[in-house]
Amino acid sequence: MVMKIQVKRIYEKKAPGDGARVLVDRVWPRGITKEAAALTSWQKEVAPSAALRKWFRHDPARWEEFKKKYRRELDNNAEQVACLKKVLGKGRATLLYGARDEVHNHAVVLADYLKENGG
Repeated sequence: MVMKIQVKRIYEKKAPGDGARVLVDRVWPRGITKEAAALTSWQKEVAPSAALRKWFRHDPARWEEFKKKYRRELDNNAEQVACLKKVLGKGRATLLYGARDEVHNHAVVLADYLKENGG
């Protein structure tokens, strides 16, 4: 069975098809309680570094370069990526993030990375 990864904003309600719900932000999202988040795990170590996050600033003009830089960080963070894969397991999983932009965010890059690298 191959892992099926979806990406959702943490502000969306939990759905029956979410599977493992994993927050992949380095900082806890504003206005969300732990109960409302209904997390399986919080894997903040796979989020972009603070320096990369500050450089990107969710600027779509920096998106392509951000993806390259974040993938390099993931390549250099194999231990934490392996830990995330273990938490996600096989089957359905949802990567949760807090950013407003549903297209230009690190969880999208991370989901693609996991799918391409045996996720």
